Amino acid sequence: MNIKENIEAVKADIAAAAARCGRSESEILLIAVSKTYPADDIKIALDCGITDIGENKVQEMCLKKPLLPEKTNIHLIGHLQTNKVKQALGAACMIHSVDSVHLAKEISKESVKLEKTTDILLQVNIAGDEAKFGFSADETDEALGEIETFPGLKIRGFMTVPRVETDESVTRKYFRDMYRLYDKYKNAKKFDCLSMGMSGDFEIAVEEGATMVRVGSKIFGKRNYNV
Repeated sequence: MNIKENIEAVKADIAAAAARCGRSESEILLIAVSKTYPADDIKIALDCGITDIGENKVQEMCLKKPLLPEKTNIHLIGHLQTNKVKQALGAACMIHSVDSVHLAKEISKESVKLEKTTDILLQVNIAGDEAKFGFSADETDEALGEIETFPGLKIRGFMTVPRVETDESVTRKYFRDMYRLYDKYKNAKKFDCLSMGMSGDFEIAVEEGATMVRVGSKIFGKRNYNV
């Protein structure tokens, strides 16, 4: 495994995917997902030009943060429990996985206490997958209307994690549907973030309008969850 070479390959794939649909690679933020990987591996990625990393678990994120350069942007991309909101706000630059009004309210409450504004994305379950968290596409309008009234929050856009599909055309349809939803609100709500696409499908996500892709194993290698 060579993290530097992997990053260069992923960036080249992003650039190629962007070119295929008339976009610039500068429109897409590469978030290196470092769950289960140590701070030393993250530092290698940072030395190779990565500015933003993604973590799934609050505890792991909080343990790594003091070991990383202060300028490192850490995105919380995994499910967030309300009892861990305070910890998350101390480490994350953005929370991608706001999947309920109740969670948004808790983030708002803690943000107000800290006298800060927290950048969030609403997680949309675009595929209607019972195994995934998030608002359905039909619930999004009502949820947005309520959450945008909460103080201490800045809704930057949407995130999605569609189920893994063997048929590329199905994955593309999910991403296309997600972009349509994002585009519906983009101008009125001043949204600038659409977080979708992971190691297996980030090129399709770029072609369908993602502004953020979350790539882990293609950068750091296969994960060992027994560590």
